[in-house]
Amino acid sequence: MKKTMPVDGKFELMTLPYAPEALEPVISANTLGFHHGKHLLTYVNNLNAALPGSGLEDKALEEVVLNAQGGMLNNAGQILNHNLYFGQFRAPIADNAPTGRLAEAIEAAFGSFEAFKESFAKAGATLFGSGWAWLSADDEGKLVITQEPNAANPIQRGLRPLMTMDVWEHAYYLDYQNRRPDHLAALWQIIDWDVVAARYEE
Repeated sequence: MKKTMPVDGKFELMTLPYAPEALEPVISANTLGFHHGKHLLTYVNNLNAALPGSGLEDKALEEVVLNAQGGMLNNAGQILNHNLYFGQFRAPIADNAPTGRLAEAIEAAFGSFEAFKESFAKAGATLFGSGWAWLSADDEGKLVITQEPNAANPIQRGLRPLMTMDVWEHAYYLDYQNRRPDHLAALWQIIDWDVVAARYEE
């Protein structure tokens, strides 16, 4: 996984690789504005305020997640999670599915793409409270699904994160209210499988 380095001792808010309205109707520009422009920005500002004197000032974000504790860990984890989350989307497409080696790995691990989607959606829908559902790869390239509470990230388990769905309410409440499963079902239309495959091939 490519490391995220601070610039002059500070981390920056990631730039979205698409227009604010590009993910509609799956994720509205309004939700994206709050989620990226306010929630993620707050995590970035909080982490930058906590870095001086921590001994982690010049470390990559991933190293901060692996070594920090308390509020610093929470903010660093949320930045890493959101960077991977926002970076994996594209405009909606019908019958959206992976191809190539990633598709083969999904079939080997879960039996079929449909079975994978069912298992992943269940992980997201049944996670109590706030957190994330993840598709990751282990050291041997085998794919696994995990539930990570709050700001946790699979790198803390020694895994390589490939794809995620955010089940914090701020990710979907403006568009879907309390209908988390409906939000998760819609997200399949906007997953950029080329991005996920590139993460798998790293």
